[in-house]
Amino acid sequence: MSTEANRPLAGKVALVTGSARRIGRESALLLAREGAHVIVHAKSSRDEIEAVAAEIRAQGGRASTALADITDEAQAQGLVDEIVAARGRLDILVNNAAIRRETPFAEISLAAWREINSVIVEGAFLVTRAAIPHMVRHGFGRIITIGGVSAHSGVFHRVHVATAKAALVGFTKALAVEFGGHGITANLVVPGRIGGNRSATSGAGGAFPGGGHLLVGHEGEPRNVAEFVRILALPAGSFTSGQTIHVNGGMYLP
Repeated sequence: MSTEANRPLAGKVALVTGSARRIGRESALLLAREGAHVIVHAKSSRDEIEAVAAEIRAQGGRASTALADITDEAQAQGLVDEIVAARGRLDILVNNAAIRRETPFAEISLAAWREINSVIVEGAFLVTRAAIPHMVRHGFGRIITIGGVSAHSGVFHRVHVATAKAALVGFTKALAVEFGGHGITANLVVPGRIGGNRSATSGAGGAFPGGGHLLVGHEGEPRNVAEFVRILALPAGSFTSGQTIHVNGGMYLP
């Protein structure tokens, strides 16, 4: 862990939704390493988020934990309100929470369609809406949302997920335009095939046309994606906003 003098996010507060594991966990670890006080969040996985927070503290970082169902308007607002009450601010928001299903289009129920969209789109909306006033008040904010390559490449049996992830492109651009004058940036980081993903819940393997060929010859790791989250939160990322950044080993070339 860096010393306080060279930790550029010292004094900042970051919330990473869905940070019990994988990309969310790695993002939380890296933001804490740069000096941010990180709130590790999950809907219900108390033991997992406490383990992530303990790992951050063991490395000399600062972390708290929070449980909330971000698809519930009151809980999403309460999550942010509690962070600001305890920490005085919320500077960095990583919208990572998501669920993924693999179902042939004709078999997708309306309830399943709404479930996917409620977490991926409405969850990001509700938490961001709660966080924005505090960022505006401090004249600083970083909104970093995790997208999905399926929204750009097409995908088998995942129309609901691809649609929800595509909505995040417009969400990010509109936030960047509306709040850029307040010192707030908004960007979308889009992972490709990340090692360890299950084919039914991820962007891996045969779910993509042609199997998602990787030009670099290997799958990525959660850390590869989290590194871009870290960069966008740092001063080095201050001139980047409204962008969709693909981290996919060359499986999709925009």
